[in-house]
Amino acid sequence: MIATSIIITSLTVLLSLVMIAAAVVTIMVKHPATAMIAAGMISLFASVIFLFLAAPDVAMTEAAIGSGLTTFLFFFVLGRVRGDEDEKSDESDEGNNEGNEVIEYD
Repeated sequence: MIATSIIITSLTVLLSLVMIAAAVVTIMVKHPATAMIAAGMISLFASVIFLFLAAPDVAMTEAAIGSGLTTFLFFFVLGRVRGDEDEKSDESDEGNNEGNEVIEYD
């Protein structure tokens, strides 16, 4: 009984340290996709800790909403924002080419 408690406590502390490291990565990286994956990892490790603490309902909710749905929505919105930026840059490129026709003289 005591050995099991020590193992669970040490795993909880280890996962907590990994969560802190992932939080630092989320804050420090420049690439948004990397930050989103690190934030998803934080939520996933939190759900494992909730399992260790005998709260399976909270763990399932955290895994589904925090890790799964939120990460998916972040990537979906990032894709939409990047798609809008590409469309705007295409429109501005088309606008800059008007009136800049090449005239060839024989």
